[in-house]
Amino acid sequence: MRILNRSTGLAFVLATFGSSAMVAQFNTAALPIDGRWDASLTNNGPAVPFRLDIAGSGPTLKGTFYDGSKPYEETTSASYRDGVLVLKSEHYLTTITATLKNGAFTGDVALRGPGYRLNYGFEATRHVDVSEKSVNVPSIAGTWELPLDSPSAKGEKSFHLVVRQNGADAEASILRIDGDNGAYSGTYKDGKWILSHFDGSRPGVIEIAARRDGTLEVVQHNEALKKALAGENPEAKAAEDKAPQYGSTEAYAGDKLIAYRPDVARAKGFPEPDNFDTHTTVRSASEKFSFNFPDENGKLVSSDDPRFKGKVVLAIVTGTWCPNCHDEARFLVELDKKYRDKGLAIVALDFEEPEEQDKLARERAFIKEYGVKYTYLTAGAPSEMWEKVPQAVNLNTWPATIFVGRDGLVKGVHSGFASQASGEFNSQLQQEFTAKIEKLLAENAAAQTASVAEPTLGQK
Repeated sequence: MRILNRSTGLAFVLATFGSSAMVAQFNTAALPIDGRWDASLTNNGPAVPFRLDIAGSGPTLKGTFYDGSKPYEETTSASYRDGVLVLKSEHYLTTITATLKNGAFTGDVALRGPGYRLNYGFEATRHVDVSEKSVNVPSIAGTWELPLDSPSAKGEKSFHLVVRQNGADAEASILRIDGDNGAYSGTYKDGKWILSHFDGSRPGVIEIAARRDGTLEVVQHNEALKKALAGENPEAKAAEDKAPQYGSTEAYAGDKLIAYRPDVARAKGFPEPDNFDTHTTVRSASEKFSFNFPDENGKLVSSDDPRFKGKVVLAIVTGTWCPNCHDEARFLVELDKKYRDKGLAIVALDFEEPEEQDKLARERAFIKEYGVKYTYLTAGAPSEMWEKVPQAVNLNTWPATIFVGRDGLVKGVHSGFASQASGEFNSQLQQEFTAKIEKLLAENAAAQTASVAEPTLGQK
């Protein structure tokens, strides 16, 4: 007989063993684990609560992570044997290993990034709905700006803060020039919101408190990453210096930032956040964009390949270690499906850590997970980005999207990627990408039509 849920499982145990003493001796590892779990991570800072859904059993077992209130990532493999749960997100190189005891899971989470490895403690208990008392909750929804005391490693002087609110519940995301940190979600309690996020990557906590002057006090916690990048892990510090993948450590330092409405920030003379379309440029508008890198099978593919000739090309500077690059891949797959047959060609210039370049395990898992059909090339290590893409000026974001016309010339560069967590910024980005692509396709089509219509020499 299949036990459907926790309560029916307990009834089965009582009916079978007949006493509470015997229930205590029952092996809880035999109970099904599907359903919603309240999980959390711990490492040198506040706990990071997150929602974890587990579904299926045996070969169909999978875990689902959330981005705010929306399901966002699924495990690439999962197993549950003898009370031990293993969840893997191989496209992130993330592994959760936990043991079920007394109805709760305990274990650890291993995360990897360029030049660092992090381990978190892991706990999960069955979700129980709790009715919260209504309180007088301040309204904080909308777009804010976070001026920085000193420029980030990428020269930014301010970040965006995007907040969505439903009564006491809120979701918030900090948007940098690279992209956002995902949707942090939580509830108002004791005068502030404690918002958290883990979608298989980028775990963290944000505290937000409304101040009497109409501003917000914002503290972002990711002490584990801060500790790694601050020098206690020399490899991690070197990786940040060579290719600062997450902005800089001040975004994770636990320091207080003050958020202002954009009109108030302008009135006070604070600088605006960087423009995504002007942050990176090219050294010459008359220089054709070129590349020549191996695909996942080791075959060299260049910009002169027939698949790119005469096409509008989106060249994506990316890395599968980069969460914002995962966010963009979903959208690129949609663009590829919509415009491939109309003259668009997408090519990823993927920069992977040296230890990943032999087997390309994460890259292959990334391609499979998102159903990537466009060209994927391994360009080198993150620290080689400037050497391998020399035409770009101030190229320091992951990802960066380079728009190339059918003539091979660069028509624009968009830095970073604002995901669904960034609300209107994501909507605006999708509209702008689509408009640029359609404009380039139309312009080139018009030019080709005009060329065919013109009489050749000797004709009247």
